[in-house]
Amino acid sequence: MSSSEIKSPEALPETPATHDGVSNSTHGKKLGIYFLESDNRRMAFGRGYAVGATPVNIRGKPIPDLAKTGGWIAALFIFGNEMAERMAYFGLSVNMVAFMFYIMHRPFASSSNAVNNFLGISQVSSVLGGFLADAYLGRYWTIAIFATIYLAGLTGITLCASMNIFMPSQDQCDQLSLLLGTCEPAKSWQMLYLTTVLYVTGFGAAGIRPCVSSFGADQFDERSENYKSHLDKFFNFFYLSVTTGAIVAFTLVVYIQMKHGWGSAFGSLAIAMGMSNMLFFVGTPLYRHRLPGGSPLTRVAQVLVAAFQKRKAPFSSSELIGLYEVPGKRSAIKGSGKIEHTDDFRCLDKAALQLKEDGVDPSPWRLCTVTQVEEVKILIKLVPAPACTIVLNLILTEYLTLSVQQAYTLNTHLGHLKLPVTCMPVFPGLSIFLILSLYYSVFVPISRRITSHPRGASQLQRVGIGLAFSIFSVAWAAIFERYRRKYAIEHGYEVNFLTPMPNLSAYWLLIQYCLIGIAEVFCVVGLLEFLYEEAPDAMKSIGSAYAALAGGIGCFAASILNSIVQSVTGNPGKRQQSWLSQNINTGRFEYFYCLLTVLSVINFCAFLYSARRYKYRAEHKFGIQEVVTSKQNTPTSRT
Repeated sequence: MSSSEIKSPEALPETPATHDGVSNSTHGKKLGIYFLESDNRRMAFGRGYAVGATPVNIRGKPIPDLAKTGGWIAALFIFGNEMAERMAYFGLSVNMVAFMFYIMHRPFASSSNAVNNFLGISQVSSVLGGFLADAYLGRYWTIAIFATIYLAGLTGITLCASMNIFMPSQDQCDQLSLLLGTCEPAKSWQMLYLTTVLYVTGFGAAGIRPCVSSFGADQFDERSENYKSHLDKFFNFFYLSVTTGAIVAFTLVVYIQMKHGWGSAFGSLAIAMGMSNMLFFVGTPLYRHRLPGGSPLTRVAQVLVAAFQKRKAPFSSSELIGLYEVPGKRSAIKGSGKIEHTDDFRCLDKAALQLKEDGVDPSPWRLCTVTQVEEVKILIKLVPAPACTIVLNLILTEYLTLSVQQAYTLNTHLGHLKLPVTCMPVFPGLSIFLILSLYYSVFVPISRRITSHPRGASQLQRVGIGLAFSIFSVAWAAIFERYRRKYAIEHGYEVNFLTPMPNLSAYWLLIQYCLIGIAEVFCVVGLLEFLYEEAPDAMKSIGSAYAALAGGIGCFAASILNSIVQSVTGNPGKRQQSWLSQNINTGRFEYFYCLLTVLSVINFCAFLYSARRYKYRAEHKFGIQEVVTSKQNTPTSRT
């Protein structure tokens, strides 16, 4: 059966469809002859129809003059909010491990895992933010509420770093005492306070992250001829704002910490977040909004329950009336247009099978619309792409700690300027900034000649390019680490792992940094655009949350992988150091990077397989009017 066989009943005027019975000519018809559209079924969501994804103002009313709202001016206010959020996120990720180690006197491994878990939870819980935005609050109010929570968390962290009552005593705690673990540890209530405000901050980020990119993309008119071009440029500029926030976190915030202390560093993050919140609210009159479509989880549950109830119903039966869909061009889901039927996951189609026994007023838990079923199918089909970025996120998480440990053993002088080790992660950001600046002038024209794609490469092709560069990055990291360790042992630095080697520059790390920066540009930007365009109209935020979810799982996977490697490769009883020994010169970080390379290659192969099988929704958009026009003069078969 082809999806092109599905017709609107407007194309079948001679076959009236009723709930009381069907004509003999429709008995035994194949699945997908047409959607049965009925006026008799009550609306499951109780708020009437929405005209596709029509933008509205903050009060939910149609915008009389779209030219006065949205566009790049509105997007600029949203960029500012994301820049501050990313600045705070990366500022915490690069500084919190050191703060826990040097100030709260927690072991380095424990501090690293605690921050990894914080980063993971803040990203995984983005699904909650996406759900609230799509179901009830809308993207604007979700950002507004959670940005305020984020600011409250940053304020709490600033207090922790500024007031002695929240910190253990720093007396008689020098570098040797830190390494030996003899400094006075933080009290349990002090760590409880720090953990609480840290997770409050993470909870705030969870509501912002899945909504900002989608809300920014909402500002562009999808009926415009330049919509695809604007959307492509928006996601590139969006990630440029993310990168700018990261660069500021890795440079200015680190400088503030070194010159003025931890309280000032975290306070600068809170001030930046407060200013961005004000900027976001100033832009309120310019924003275009999309109506929330009701609980997506409820709709998904309804499809699964209805499909299970009708699991034994055959697709060809005298009891079958047809596939159910509401009449006209409008969907039953507020804020969503109709979605064309596809042949994937046909077991779910049974949720939309309308049988005689369903009656005149069937329950939405027994009969769902085709659009509702297709929403669930799309959510399932979107999973492989972000799932294949988990390994990339794992690598990015590992680089935040492992490459910093490498840098501590290397010469970080740039001429007469000595860069702090904690500034080293700025180089991937700089490479991202450079690549995004050259993207349209260099990459697009060259790749367009190769692929004939108007934008140089499709979204999934860009994700694949990013994953390929991530393989090159970790492979180089393994090669260089092997050389660095050999050099350290040969020159007597095996024990002095915190002493920089003056004749070995830290800027060899720039190769792996730049390669992972290129990987991030292509993979993350392509993925965000892919998820936004392919997600159902009423689930855009949840679609964007998929990317954050993959990032969170990557953080957790990094912690789990570290624990497994340490337990498997280390044996304290035999005084056998693990690959990830705190003394990097006696550990075997190069073996760990080789393991990451193997995982990346396997992951890349899995991505190629899933990407080749994926069909973009743009290839089969549903338009009732087009189907009617093409079928007006064609005799209709019902057998």
